[in-house]
Amino acid sequence: MEDAKWYVVHTYSGYENTVAASIEKAVENRGMRDLIQEVNIPLETVTEITDNGPKTVERKVFPGYVLVKMVLTDDTWHLVRNIRGSTGFVGSGNKAIPLSDAEIAALGVEKHEVVVNYAVGDSVKITDGALESFIGTVDEIDVDHGKVRVVVSMFGRETPVELDLDQVEPISD
Repeated sequence: MEDAKWYVVHTYSGYENTVAASIEKAVENRGMRDLIQEVNIPLETVTEITDNGPKTVERKVFPGYVLVKMVLTDDTWHLVRNIRGSTGFVGSGNKAIPLSDAEIAALGVEKHEVVVNYAVGDSVKITDGALESFIGTVDEIDVDHGKVRVVVSMFGRETPVELDLDQVEPISD
């Protein structure tokens, strides 16, 4: 079976929660959990300043849209398309176009837990990018932002380089 991908469903304004709940209910009723795996409304936490002082509220990042992780088949397309309040998929014509990995990461819909198997001071090999196969020493690890700073010796000078956590691997002794 092909992998599920994230699709964007356009809804009437204010119907995001209703559409998401209806999709979830239809998936349960029809036993389609293997095809439609997740329904998500991206939210952000915002502090609004009101007369009564600051108030923290959750706001929809993209009003009028619901994200659905599913395997696109005729059945899943029709199920989502025929939900009351849904106006269809974002794409060209009747073709639903999945989000790219970069778009998914930017939306923060899927949190990828990165297991870092190296520490500050460890020697690592850069596995990707312009400095691929360079060896360096881990200087700083920023798990929250998915970054690692590695000091690499280039042209006889120690140069700090910022990389993604998965662009380096520990050198086994």
